[in-house]
Amino acid sequence: MSIFRVEATRGPLVESTHRVAVAVVNAEGRLLASAGDSDQVAWWRSAAKPFQAMPLLEDGVDQRFGLDSAELALACASHSSEPAHLEAVDRFMAKAGIEEKDLACGVHPPISAEVAKTVLCGTATMTPKWSNCSGKHTGMLALARHHGWPLAGYQAEGHPVQERILEVLTQWTGAPRAGIQTAPDGCTAVCFALPLRNMALAYARLGAATDPAPQGIARAMMKHPFLVAGTGRLCTDLMTEWPGNVIAKVGADGIYCAALRWVNLGIALKVEDGDTRAAPVALLEVMRQVLERLPAAKAGLYSLDRLAGHARQPIVNTRGVTTGELRPAGELRFSDV
Repeated sequence: MSIFRVEATRGPLVESTHRVAVAVVNAEGRLLASAGDSDQVAWWRSAAKPFQAMPLLEDGVDQRFGLDSAELALACASHSSEPAHLEAVDRFMAKAGIEEKDLACGVHPPISAEVAKTVLCGTATMTPKWSNCSGKHTGMLALARHHGWPLAGYQAEGHPVQERILEVLTQWTGAPRAGIQTAPDGCTAVCFALPLRNMALAYARLGAATDPAPQGIARAMMKHPFLVAGTGRLCTDLMTEWPGNVIAKVGADGIYCAALRWVNLGIALKVEDGDTRAAPVALLEVMRQVLERLPAAKAGLYSLDRLAGHARQPIVNTRGVTTGELRPAGELRFSDV
């Protein structure tokens, strides 16, 4: 049986192999394609952010504080700490009456390699707003302020903010609350574990949704793809390349999710060893194989050609010389797309 995977090569040899579990479902929950264990329970990490942000619209937080689509996109983001991201966080906090000291997220090296250089050179000093999750945390604080809940501990399990988010997750994923495991995420907020199939279902439903709140989240992400990730990131490039037709969101430790809106399909994948380099390669290969199975009328307008730099990624040494590549291998199991 073919194993869906991403291979890392060095010269003519495969140096390492990263197996990938995949679920592709429609908005009704039917599993249409898979690899590995589509019911594998994994931590959703940052790919849960669109649903963690949903109460901002459902509860009227956006209207209360005058939040626009940029702030909503930032609440869903794993941003690269580029200047535009930091400025957007400042605007978001100011609108919601949040101070940076309220943010429970710590600091970490910026996702952007270029921005990280400024930190290493000492020309920039990181503060909590530099966290890739600072938009999510600002949104959670805004939700707490809107309801009059305590700001302290907003990120912790049992706080009303996290209980409200759990309500949303059970609704969109179809997973029973007792079946969603929780633990602290890397940014200190609650993280959720559930089967890949349920993650994919949530994204399929998000892409197909017609209600104002999910449509608002989807539109915000698609209108501001740069705020969702950043320069050279697949989330940004994919939503820019296919405007209005795809929602994409990465998560740490090899998670990637996407909604193909024109066919109401959701994708969730987990690189089983957590290799973050392999996840974009895996997502684009899943999309390529799904597009090949679609009727020409549904697939013909969509091409991955201009995303080729994400689909097969060069591996370079310390002098910038290419020594190998990350490449996809293996086939999905299909029922009927």
